Amino acid sequence: MKGRYAGCHMTTYGSILPGAVSIARWANQTQSLTVKAKWRLRIMVHINIEIKAKSKNQEQIRKILKSRKADFKGVDHQIDTYFKVNFGRLKLRQGEIENHLIYYQRENKQGPKQSDVVLFKSDPKSSLKEILTKALGILVVVDKKREIYFIDNVKFHIDTVKKLGTFVEIEAIDSGGTIGKAKLLAQCQFYLDLFKISQKDLISVSYSDLLLEKK
Repeated sequence: MKGRYAGCHMTTYGSILPGAVSIARWANQTQSLTVKAKWRLRIMVHINIEIKAKSKNQEQIRKILKSRKADFKGVDHQIDTYFKVNFGRLKLRQGEIENHLIYYQRENKQGPKQSDVVLFKSDPKSSLKEILTKALGILVVVDKKREIYFIDNVKFHIDTVKKLGTFVEIEAIDSGGTIGKAKLLAQCQFYLDLFKISQKDLISVSYSDLLLEKK
């Protein structure tokens, strides 16, 4: 099992460990982890700054990414099942490329924002969804087609979300603790300007919140 952590973002790959979410939430509040927790989670510094926006010019964004020789990872049909929790958000992502159980806390605001995330790589053939459904109950399900691209440390999502429309996401990632928040924010702003995303198109909440608003 291996993972990455910072006060603002944690990514852990492997099987689910008992109490891991609680450990991560506690660490986020105290900005530290115990030696035992570090041993269990194999922690490294990882900062993530991201934006989400409505997009009606996806073809133009594709052309820009292609012109900059972005690494295209493929198109993933993702089903994100959100479960009922008291704090933050918990979702199970089932896709052809990405399969993860994700717990995260993120401030609802427009523009670049930090996320506190615990991510576990899951087996799509496991009974995890059934267990979580019985234990917590389903809040909402997000069905989307996602195109995944990378330019260096920046990840891009071109999304078409069922019942919501088309969107773009930008995630600037510091996986080694050498880039820093200021540069990550600058990278997000650079691509916001390059893609000509206006302030009115920025989204402050998740797709799950948008779907719940429609009910």
